[in-house]
Amino acid sequence: MAFELSPLPYPDTALAPAISAETLSFHHGKHHQAYVDKTNAAIEGTDHADKSLEEVIAAARGSNQGLFNNSAQTWNHGFYWHSMAAETTAPSDDLVAKINDAFGSVDDLKAKLKDRGAGHFASGWVWLAEKGGKLSIEETHDADTLADSDFNPLLVLDVWEHAYYLDHQNKRPSYLDAVVENKLNWAFASENLARGTVWKYA
Repeated sequence: MAFELSPLPYPDTALAPAISAETLSFHHGKHHQAYVDKTNAAIEGTDHADKSLEEVIAAARGSNQGLFNNSAQTWNHGFYWHSMAAETTAPSDDLVAKINDAFGSVDDLKAKLKDRGAGHFASGWVWLAEKGGKLSIEETHDADTLADSDFNPLLVLDVWEHAYYLDHQNKRPSYLDAVVENKLNWAFASENLARGTVWKYA
């Protein structure tokens, strides 16, 4: 089956001024679409054609770097769009309790997410993840993903330059501050925690 570009869960103006409609137009409509198209081209007529995206990622890891990069980036971007909301949402009581246990407070977690994102070298992703009932901040480089890992990702921040350059130029901390303080979808993170299994791309 061919994968499709997952639609944005909000209008393309919803994340402004943190992320402009122009950035979303390029990031979602060009970058994400290209990953989807390249994944579909790579699996057409192969044993991967009827697999889920998560299965394609797992099968390609370590054996087909091109397919891995494009399928993982397809998944990462779909997850990233849902990690944000037009207006930041509230975490569940269970998520707050786990955040407090791991980081001290929600505000402390926000500070750590921004710090890890700003300090991440070159392109990649910064995740809030759960494993064995404990929360942690994880980093992956380039196209790497937690989609096929032992972690259950709850939220992700994209720190590739194309995620923020049109709006914030080279000021990644400005982008991170705007998103973390105003646009994170804690309700999505709470749903991922409550489900206890990795989110599925659709």
